[in-house]
Amino acid sequence: MSWGTENMSCDLGSSFNPLCVAIVGSGPSGFYAAEALLKAPLKVQVDMLERLPAPFGLVRYGVAPDHPKLKQPAQIFDKIAQTPGFRFFGNVRVGHDISVEQLRSTHHAVLFAYGAETDRPLGLDGENLAGSHTATEFVGWYNGHPDYRDRTFDLSAEVAVIVGQGNVAADVARMLAKPVDELRVTDISEHALDALAGSRVREIHIVGRRGPAQAKFTNKELRELGELRNCSTEVSASDLQLGATCLTELADKSNFVAAKNVEIFQGWSGRRTAPGDKRIVFHFLKQPVGLSGCGKLESVTLERGVLAGPPFAQSPEGIGSLESLNCSLLFRSIGYRGQPLNGLPFDTSRGVLIHEAGRIGASAGLYATGWIKRGPSGIIGTNRADSVATVATLMSDLPRLDPTPRAGGSGLREVLADGGTRIVSYPDWLRLDEMEVRRGALTGKPREKMTRVSEMLEALQ
Repeated sequence: MSWGTENMSCDLGSSFNPLCVAIVGSGPSGFYAAEALLKAPLKVQVDMLERLPAPFGLVRYGVAPDHPKLKQPAQIFDKIAQTPGFRFFGNVRVGHDISVEQLRSTHHAVLFAYGAETDRPLGLDGENLAGSHTATEFVGWYNGHPDYRDRTFDLSAEVAVIVGQGNVAADVARMLAKPVDELRVTDISEHALDALAGSRVREIHIVGRRGPAQAKFTNKELRELGELRNCSTEVSASDLQLGATCLTELADKSNFVAAKNVEIFQGWSGRRTAPGDKRIVFHFLKQPVGLSGCGKLESVTLERGVLAGPPFAQSPEGIGSLESLNCSLLFRSIGYRGQPLNGLPFDTSRGVLIHEAGRIGASAGLYATGWIKRGPSGIIGTNRADSVATVATLMSDLPRLDPTPRAGGSGLREVLADGGTRIVSYPDWLRLDEMEVRRGALTGKPREKMTRVSEMLEALQ
């Protein structure tokens, strides 16, 4: 990576006046932005703020426990965090413990990388009935996220419905269907393991409003659902009858993932459940139009649809044909939304910060990267190129930044001390990390996470 330096302003970025950048959020996009900044050919101080005591965002709290290879980027992030010029400020809530304006006074630039933490709603009556949940709640619960530690799920229900057909929906289905003995050797949180051990869920219905050619699973994630022990994965042959427009999409060589997905679905057509097996059943071209129950979820009403529109721009249209599916447990997994922060310009329809090439507003100094910049798309590695692009915009703005020296991390620490915030440093996190690994070793797990902020802070006393 190379940066043009001919337009750098005054001595900003020199050893006498380091470029001070605050990064809000410690997930993949935040760390990749830090990496790009620290590789720039000038003196940079990076201060990363995270509202939880633990770093790594979705790598720690979003990746399924039975997918340890997907957690390996944390090793890269650890190396970035121990690079000279990097400081971690955990347990710091921007907008509560410190304001954006205060960050602008302590740093030359502020880069927002705080992701998209809320699920998109279905917008249906009955969506808030007991038994109706977001996928984020369930994923955070089994991954030990402090926000979701105390959620409860009625796993005595025999039928579960998952609305959405992407990798998060696949994770939820797999965690409900996978034998518990295979989860005992992962870093799944103990409270979730105990609850799943008593689960009576036997049928898992994965519902999507588009067809099999538009499902957003990656091939590996989808294939895994057909390899689960004592579980039958089923697709109706009628759902696999594709129209000419879908066939045109699948013929596009760049759409090879979708073509392989359809091939996988075809291999499951005609499967029948063996006695005692669990079932995962795919439903295509069906849209939830109502959730009903007396005090708690009892059924979901689905409307069948058809696809209309040109290749790669097809949308479903309901045809009025309704069916009811009895269930008392439902998860919606239809996408995520970011949340506004401290009056920053925000696109409420998309749930992202308003920006141009990562720059927020007309003046230099505020930037966005990751899901809060582009929306919830791509895999973990997608964030690297996105963050590099935003950092390139920041570097091009150097002549426009106020070169007045900033206090950086020391000023940040002073503001937080005045407010009584207990900062968790990166060495603090390494202590917590070591404790979690030791706890996990006692039961044959890679780690046993601390699942409450208070627990983490007390462990550091």
